[in-house]
Amino acid sequence: MGRRRKTSDNFDSMYLNNRAYIYQYNRIKELAISRFHWKNLPETIDERFLELTLFEQGMAVFFNDDVMGYLALTTMIGGMLDVYRIPTQRTAYANNGFNISLDNTNSVIIWNNKLHENMIYGCEMFARRLYECDRTIDVNIQGQKTPILITCSENQRLTLKNTYEQYTGNAPVIFADKDIDILKSLQAIPTLAPYVADKLLETKTQIWNECLTWLGISNTNYQKKERLISDEVSRNMGGTIASRNSGLDMRKQACDEINRMFGLNIDVEFNDDIDIQANNKNEDIYDSDEIEVNENE
Repeated sequence: MGRRRKTSDNFDSMYLNNRAYIYQYNRIKELAISRFHWKNLPETIDERFLELTLFEQGMAVFFNDDVMGYLALTTMIGGMLDVYRIPTQRTAYANNGFNISLDNTNSVIIWNNKLHENMIYGCEMFARRLYECDRTIDVNIQGQKTPILITCSENQRLTLKNTYEQYTGNAPVIFADKDIDILKSLQAIPTLAPYVADKLLETKTQIWNECLTWLGISNTNYQKKERLISDEVSRNMGGTIASRNSGLDMRKQACDEINRMFGLNIDVEFNDDIDIQANNKNEDIYDSDEIEVNENE
């Protein structure tokens, strides 16, 4: 019995599935490593690599190398624990083979969050959910274009497939051999696929906003048609701020320890896009709505 070959359609679906997932994963990952801005870092430290390490490993180690200067690298932890269950022994290493043994007297561990965990699992979960929405939307939209199921005999399949490819390719005219006698055996059954892409897009937006909240990035994680005052926005941003502080507090704690140990002046802040606290608590956030009301008056 011959081997079963993958069809072109299955290959295309697999390719699109993989690309959609990778796109969403990289999109979330890029936002995750761009959330914080480090100030006064030594020139020998790569801020991008530091945040990438925190994302993937959940921790990095800061130390001063006698040859290369200050470094922040990936690390393996071990040895005895202190009273707060922080390992006293750690080994910094790099992909080029560099490694050095350190301890709590000459290095500082930078934690990604208060759980001391990486962000890979959360990123994978949201990427999977967003990818499912994207691909389901694609299938639903395609179903609106070809809402029929065609039945035919095996020896007529190639002829119908070529004709269908002209149809899906938006050919203005479809030519067929007049000697082909398939009309009697040809049946077209409507699949009646309902259009739900708009609802799926709304669900995707809600998932995306939940992801932004998890990252601590400002978003509209609520649905309200009326204008919002700053108090309402601030209350709805509670979950976002809590998620943001988990990562920010650990980085600031590391900055304090590094500055005390090495006499530096390193600091970190969140790359926020809006000022959450408005100057006037009763000021409308959406000025465009207020302008529209004044014009109607």
